[in-house]
Amino acid sequence: MPHDPTERRVVVTGPPRRARRGPSHHRPRTEIDEQTTLGHTYVRSLMRSQLRAALAVFAVLVLLVAPLPLVFAAMPDGAGLEWAVLGFGIYPPLVLLARWHVRRAERNEQDLVRLVEDR
Repeated sequence: MPHDPTERRVVVTGPPRRARRGPSHHRPRTEIDEQTTLGHTYVRSLMRSQLRAALAVFAVLVLLVAPLPLVFAAMPDGAGLEWAVLGFGIYPPLVLLARWHVRRAERNEQDLVRLVEDR
């Protein structure tokens, strides 16, 4: 019996195709890239969260630094305590505050990236 080429089956394997979405549905990354209203909303959300973190840091900074002139005025002259207050009382909290701010800003950005990632 000769083998008929029309009866031959070919099996094609490969990654499954995704169903194409209609043109009305855009992914968040596309929205941001095309600067649509929704993309603008995503970016504004990031900017607002960054602004809130910056204002919180600024408020704590003001609370740390604003009373310093009063503290220095209350100290006896010539005691050299001003440097101790600056070196041990102010700079360590400033470093911690700066680290917190950087971590918070990075977390805000990571949240936006997770939101707009292609899944």
